[in-house]
Amino acid sequence: MATTSHPVPRHIAIVMDGNGRWATKRFLPRIAGHKQGVDSLSRCVRACLERGIGVLTVFAFSSENWNRPSEEVSGLMELLALSLAKEVPSLNENGVQLHFIGDRERLSEKVRAGLAKAELDTSANSRLVLNVCFNYGGRWDIAQAAQKLASRGEAITELSLDRAMAMAHVPDPDLLIRTGGELRISNFLLWQAAYSELHFSDKLWPEFDEAALDEAIAVFRTRERRFGQTSAQVSGQGDNHNAKAA
Repeated sequence: MATTSHPVPRHIAIVMDGNGRWATKRFLPRIAGHKQGVDSLSRCVRACLERGIGVLTVFAFSSENWNRPSEEVSGLMELLALSLAKEVPSLNENGVQLHFIGDRERLSEKVRAGLAKAELDTSANSRLVLNVCFNYGGRWDIAQAAQKLASRGEAITELSLDRAMAMAHVPDPDLLIRTGGELRISNFLLWQAAYSELHFSDKLWPEFDEAALDEAIAVFRTRERRFGQTSAQVSGQGDNHNAKAA
């Protein structure tokens, strides 16, 4: 099968699944798995920088995760605050622009302020765009886009919805990876992943390393992305479908 015209995907999205199971296997509290997951994300960001990936989007906390035990949710909020303080200087050094995608209304004022400050502090960077989806759901994203258009009295069309989505600042993901062995996307980027290539890894997120990322990219490069066309039509054209943003 033909490879894509890009040696690496421009935009990789990841469902970072398996932190809790990683901790449970080691008789550790679940929050220990989430802390290890932050370290795994740091490694993944470095690997994406080294491979010339332009956009990395990760699913950190879904709108359904509020249903988890309250102590785990509280621990995740605290971990987010600590991670911001620790990681933002490194992100700046490496030219990473940080965006938090999701519904912030349910978050505490302190957390919202921390997210806004981290975004502002990294806003001038352009080497890699890192979107962290926090209190995010794909259905929420579509609904908020429709509500935004309706409030402005704009017609709701495919194009206007696309421009009103929470990630309109980046192209749609070329490759969507889910770790942890589950075979579903769990309400992640339902609109944006319409033509994404899917790759499911059995590795738990804290175990997802450079070799696992390279394997996913290698599989992506074997895919022929037709976007509804025939192979003959695609041949020689290159991947021009996803031109929403650079």
